[in-house]
Amino acid sequence: MALMKSISGIRGTIGGQPGDNLTPIDIVKFTAAYGTMLGAGKKVIVGRDGRMSGEMVRSLVVQTLLALGIDVVDLGLSTTPTVEMAVTFEGADGGIILTASHNPKQWNALKLLNEKGEFISAEQGQKMLEIAEKGEFSFSEIDQLGSCTQDDTLLQKHIDAVLTHPLVDQNLIASKNFKIVIDAINSSGAIAVPRLLNALGVTDFTVLNAEMHGNFAHNPEPLPENLKELCNEVVRQQAHFGIAVDPDVDRLCFVSDDGSLFGEEYTLVAVADYILSRKKGNTVSNLSSTRALKDVTEKWGGTYAASAVGEVNVVAKMKAVNAVIGGEGNGGIIDPALHYGRDALVGIALFLTHLAHSGLRCSELRKTYPDYFMSKNKIDLPAGTDVKGVLKQVEQLYQNVPVNTEDGLKIEFEKSWVHLRASNTEPIIRVYSESETAEHADQLALQLVNDIKKLM
Repeated sequence: MALMKSISGIRGTIGGQPGDNLTPIDIVKFTAAYGTMLGAGKKVIVGRDGRMSGEMVRSLVVQTLLALGIDVVDLGLSTTPTVEMAVTFEGADGGIILTASHNPKQWNALKLLNEKGEFISAEQGQKMLEIAEKGEFSFSEIDQLGSCTQDDTLLQKHIDAVLTHPLVDQNLIASKNFKIVIDAINSSGAIAVPRLLNALGVTDFTVLNAEMHGNFAHNPEPLPENLKELCNEVVRQQAHFGIAVDPDVDRLCFVSDDGSLFGEEYTLVAVADYILSRKKGNTVSNLSSTRALKDVTEKWGGTYAASAVGEVNVVAKMKAVNAVIGGEGNGGIIDPALHYGRDALVGIALFLTHLAHSGLRCSELRKTYPDYFMSKNKIDLPAGTDVKGVLKQVEQLYQNVPVNTEDGLKIEFEKSWVHLRASNTEPIIRVYSESETAEHADQLALQLVNDIKKLM
């Protein structure tokens, strides 16, 4: 079973049986539920990444919205942050992004936005799921069908907004004559990232996996094992650094000039360091992200806050503490000066400005940040396991150290932590740990795994 229904969207593998996978019937059903929740006469932005099923899914989504009497602005091939910003640019009532983000090619998803271009709330998501479950759809009569317009100008409008960001220095970036290698992973990044770099005055770049056929050259999640080609090309071409994005261009990571990974967790750390050096304030990341962000925040006199995992939760916490920068350790930059959504394009522009100001090589800049190492593990659960009860017992075991129960259980130690949370999609407990050495991070994870197994 590979159909996952959550408050922010519907994700699944293409093909198979309705209700078990993301079939045409499921695509129409959940699009109809979302459109019914909005109501006839509204306007919705639709955009997709470059994956193989994108055009098929786009057609079904657009035609369903039209049948509900909703007007559609179709961006075609686009990026997640572009669709988010287009909602406000166009004064729309919502948006649907057709992307399974970092998932392999057989996956696709409908990610649902509100009138602010942000992911819908838990209440809206629950309402949408209830409408879908009951099949309470009301399609429009012939004279009230919606209209569809294509608009390929909104990516440029997004880039123009990045260029006018007060902390993006276009002239300084252009003066550095950066040489860059990009891994576009056969999707929308092959359009968006080169267009951004050209606008910033960067002309010496090479694009790997530039053909936008969606048959991804490697697993699209920007993890070390998937970026070997990019690392090798940066060294071979003697480039200043490499850029990797995921298929919908909301996650970002860098490869340093020596071919080493800058570190997906450190994308946000470096951008936050630059933002905070110019603009005092607070920061937010989720509970499973590196504590290096907290170190950098406190260096500049700000306060760090942690949120539950998930972009919608990070955004809510950022608003609550008035954060000037935030995001997730998976390479997701959220800069409220532009919009409340993960955005690799503004992340690239801010990082290039930071690197240009520093006068350092990319590998040297990375060395200015504290080193932490993360270990990611999981525990398979027997059927019927009372996960909340197990985590409550673990909390009792560690009652003498700081804990956070906002999302599962996070246990804080001196310069290290362990985060335990139940998966929403699998019968497992995820065990994330971080420390100043890889060995200690692994030891902490093993310690908690053993504790849980004893309790179970």
